[in-house]
Amino acid sequence: MQNNSNNLQLASMRSRALAYVIDDLLMTLIIVLIFWESISALSHDMDAMTHLLQAELVTPLIILKVVYHTFFVWYFGATIGKIVAKIRVIDANEWGRVSMFSSFLRAVGRIFSEMFFYIGFLIGFFNEGRKTFHDITGKTLVVNA
Repeated sequence: MQNNSNNLQLASMRSRALAYVIDDLLMTLIIVLIFWESISALSHDMDAMTHLLQAELVTPLIILKVVYHTFFVWYFGATIGKIVAKIRVIDANEWGRVSMFSSFLRAVGRIFSEMFFYIGFLIGFFNEGRKTFHDITGKTLVVNA
């Protein structure tokens, strides 16, 4: 898909995957740093560590991801991973900046894409605009920067 007036080209799935990995590593690092004392104190007890990961870190991680993706996509048009991968998110209808609300819907849709076996990501391979579930919910496209 290309807009001749703005010379927009859809980002490759490879670029999007790279951005995903960078963003997820960043989110994991932040959570580990925030909860380092709890994690290190339980490193000898695998059952307690499993409980900590499942019960106490899931909610903060989801909140962090939603806030991170909402803010960066709305304010910069890209997360840190997308900036490194040289791609950005645009409004699918106006081909411009994404609104705060669309960015929030996209971030929440991304959480659902992850929660349900990444099926939301996989659908991006099977449609013309390479739209994932979160692109559909946020009415966005990911293009080369």
